[in-house]
Amino acid sequence: MVSSILSDYYRVPDEGLARVCAPPLSGEDGFFLFGPDVICYGKSATGVSPEIENAGRFDASRNANLKNSEVHLPFNPVQVVENLLRERYVKQRPAKNGRMVDLPIVRSTYYAVRELLPVSIRKHLQKFYLGDWSRLLFPRWPVDFTVDTLHERILRLSMQASGIQRMPFIWFWPNGAPNALIVTHDVETAAGRDFTRELIDLDEAHGIRASFQVIPEKRYEVPDEYVALIRSRGFEFNIHDLNHDGQLYQERQLFLQRSKKINSYVKKFATNGFRAGVMYRNLDWYDAYEMSYDMSMPNVAHLEPQRGGCCTVFPYFVGKILEIPLTTCQDYSLFQILNDYSIDLWKQQLALLRKRNGLMSFIAHPDYLIDASARKVYESLLQYLQQMVQREKIWMALPGEVDQWWRARSQMHLVQAEGRWTVEGPQSDQAKVAFAVLDGDNLRYEVTP
Repeated sequence: MVSSILSDYYRVPDEGLARVCAPPLSGEDGFFLFGPDVICYGKSATGVSPEIENAGRFDASRNANLKNSEVHLPFNPVQVVENLLRERYVKQRPAKNGRMVDLPIVRSTYYAVRELLPVSIRKHLQKFYLGDWSRLLFPRWPVDFTVDTLHERILRLSMQASGIQRMPFIWFWPNGAPNALIVTHDVETAAGRDFTRELIDLDEAHGIRASFQVIPEKRYEVPDEYVALIRSRGFEFNIHDLNHDGQLYQERQLFLQRSKKINSYVKKFATNGFRAGVMYRNLDWYDAYEMSYDMSMPNVAHLEPQRGGCCTVFPYFVGKILEIPLTTCQDYSLFQILNDYSIDLWKQQLALLRKRNGLMSFIAHPDYLIDASARKVYESLLQYLQQMVQREKIWMALPGEVDQWWRARSQMHLVQAEGRWTVEGPQSDQAKVAFAVLDGDNLRYEVTP
């Protein structure tokens, strides 16, 4: 339902807000704007463009109107949000019109010899493959807020149509924290596995608990003692692909076979989390999975082999699975693709995420942090994160804790008694009532003490 667009995201009360309406639509999906800076993908009564470069010709905000305490939009915002979250705006171009490096046979050949190639060679191949990343128009680098801005604008219109200046909702993070922060480690090689203890010591020295994603087949052994080490230190153990050969989503039948094995490892290791190798993903196939949450979706995938991005800085549900997006640049991409041995880009992304109260999520590979120069940069990041968390009271969490919170929040609701709003539902003792406040043409948030 179109009316669910705000309740799902904000957990606003069921009554009070103007109804959001959209007309029945037909025709092709395409790109259009909703205001000068929000690129949408879907159907619109005002027209769409098949090419993102021409989205500016169709601004749906000009045809949005408020009447009879209703918001009338020329597009279905639920469809647009779903298209963005599931990357349906990414065109699967025919090979003859695309790049040769995108051909399945080329990718299969690369992964067949990948383990024989030194990092220096792989780095040059990846730079060639990703060479056009800075010219991509959408999602917006270095952090994209399209889904979040779209929700804010629809909420603002709904409040204006209702004549409401302050609208209560359930705050995004527990205990009124302004942001959430997670650190994750994908273990790609036996050398990375063997560096785990040292990395745990390093994280722990800076007040960080992280999750380790471990490949269950072929790459290296996963002894019980290794799993116990991670968990005994208060860190989290998750599954990382099946064998990390880049083929997980290449063909549906193969995927179904592999997903059964992945599910069996989820049960064997009594874990709840998963990330695919190389951040490959196909959200329309997630119904085959039996884990609780996935972490394979980048916010902006300019520097990932699979282009796209979910365009939000908050977790979201894909059926029964919670998607916890990656909202910062991977360490490998920073060091090897951008050749940047500083934390400047990470600090820029964190500043943007702080302004929008989003999830701050990192991937740092133990395999690459063995190198002293990379480890020095990572230590600088840990120092910066430790100071930021303490100063701003940011919620430092494990991915599993984010999963538990977001599921609980999805079942919470606001109730009013004696003129006061309170939260009911699971973990409501950690929830805070917040208010969206109209401030001229803008919307700002206030969190109750």
